Amino acid sequence: MKALVIGYGSIGQRHARLLNELGCKTAVISKRQIDYSPLYSEIKDGLAGHQPEYVVIANATGEHEGAFAELANLGYKGIVLVEKPLFQCLQETKPNEFLQTYVAYNLRFHPVIQRLKTLLDGQEIISVQAYAGQYLPDWRSQRDYRQSYSADKEQGGGVLRDLSHELDYLIWLLGGWKRLAAQGGHFSPLEINSEDIIALIMETLRCPAVSLQLNYLDRMTRRCIVVNTAKHTIEADLVGGTINLDCSIEKFNIEKDVTYRQMHQSVLEDSRDNLCSFKEGIEVMRLIEAVEISIEQKRWVEK
Repeated sequence: MKALVIGYGSIGQRHARLLNELGCKTAVISKRQIDYSPLYSEIKDGLAGHQPEYVVIANATGEHEGAFAELANLGYKGIVLVEKPLFQCLQETKPNEFLQTYVAYNLRFHPVIQRLKTLLDGQEIISVQAYAGQYLPDWRSQRDYRQSYSADKEQGGGVLRDLSHELDYLIWLLGGWKRLAAQGGHFSPLEINSEDIIALIMETLRCPAVSLQLNYLDRMTRRCIVVNTAKHTIEADLVGGTINLDCSIEKFNIEKDVTYRQMHQSVLEDSRDNLCSFKEGIEVMRLIEAVEISIEQKRWVEK
């Protein structure tokens, strides 16, 4: 299969490398002069010259919608994978002839999330507490964090979108959200204009009490979930690679690229069980919009 990656930042480089490793002849779209071949500067040239069957949109969040619309306007008919979140803001999309559209919520393929999903099957879930934090200046060691799109609200930066993995896997595991209340903003000394903390509580179809904090501040990178069911307490640590079920610990080997590789393999094999569909990606955008409304209007928001 021929693949085309739009954007060649850190995430675009990872997608291109993994797709090549998986046997896809992969071209890249980038306006920068980079050491990569085949290389195109425009999407239309990449489609015409490379004729891809699989396109990955991996440019800045604020540019996702433009690339998506351009592919549709050019009559592309293959598979599209959009880096998370789907778009910067919830909006109507133009009709397209894409074979399939997915959103790159690769943490669904994390072995800890997979194990947690199995453990929650058939369980009465009473409460869930999730947390994701990482110090923004440490994210991209070779680049000044103040120059990254994460630092700029206009480019789609901020923890609500950057760390929307948590929003996706919570509604994936717990059913769609019903109502929520949130607080957040730019509270730290970080030199950014995007939000660095979001805290929310919500009710989902499977759980009456869900809480979540996202931040750019945690100098000890954390990504964890604590679940209380009617029968068990489960602590899932995605960074440490452990599941603690009632004080019995299960350890997983976490290879750096495993979630991305399995996501791409699922796309290439048309195995959709764990992939985030376009419809599910829109649901995450609706949740993001509701969080922002709750913060702005200081009230509960119902779906």
